[in-house]
Amino acid sequence: MNKKAFLKVKDHSVSGEEFDLLYDSEFDFLETTPQPSKEKLPEYYKSEDYISHTDSKRNLFEKVYHVVKTRTLKRKLKLINKYSKNEISLLDFGCGTGDFLKVAKESEWEVFGVEPNDQARQIANSKLDELVFTSEEFLKFEKERFDVITLWHVLEHVPDLNTHLALFKKLLKPNGTLIIAVPNYKSFDAKIYKRYWAAFDVPRHLWHFSRTSINKLMMLNQMEVVKTYPMLFDAFYVSLLSEKYKTGHMNPIRAFCVGCLSNLKAIRSKEYSSLIYVVKNSKN
Repeated sequence: MNKKAFLKVKDHSVSGEEFDLLYDSEFDFLETTPQPSKEKLPEYYKSEDYISHTDSKRNLFEKVYHVVKTRTLKRKLKLINKYSKNEISLLDFGCGTGDFLKVAKESEWEVFGVEPNDQARQIANSKLDELVFTSEEFLKFEKERFDVITLWHVLEHVPDLNTHLALFKKLLKPNGTLIIAVPNYKSFDAKIYKRYWAAFDVPRHLWHFSRTSINKLMMLNQMEVVKTYPMLFDAFYVSLLSEKYKTGHMNPIRAFCVGCLSNLKAIRSKEYSSLIYVVKNSKN
């Protein structure tokens, strides 16, 4: 593969270490280098500020996050219902504290989750009657088990990228649906903040995708992107954190302006801060 240096980025939330982002010209994605070993990687998630692994509401920022999350859960459910009519089996990979699965279960979906973080998995299982499993247990699901597999801001965290994509394809039923939400390193807010862009989030984010890279990866695994949707709130959330990393303060007014401008420019460019990809499995 042809890879070249793209940017040097700091881990602002846990270790303070610096990592290189290498550009892969074949797939148009960035790769975090060096990537921590599987044994060391969990250490980079040990932070009280890693909000997706807790249900805490300690401050205004976290309270707003959970209010927005409650609203987006309903939109996520509406999305999978749109592309999965009369289908009921759902796996949420990297399900965090299980809130999306809880909403889906209440709407009569048969739900299962996978969450490698022990703390988040325990919280999720308290809501879902032990329906959330470890990454090792995930390998025990039978072939063509699920109508829908969702990864909400998870694919960028996954080691052995192609191995996992092949597993998702194997677990999906023919013509099943894979929903992937990931940050977009070609967005306007990414270009504004550069090495301070919070969605780089190294080394927890091992990969950094563009629209081109997602399409190429799906084609490589005999799947097809059939629709793309923007995640408008992400431009504001990421800009707020990016301001903190760059200046030491949230600077909500400037972050709001950058978020607005990013979403406005993306109307034409389609390069939103984060994107949801609806992917269909082949019928073969």
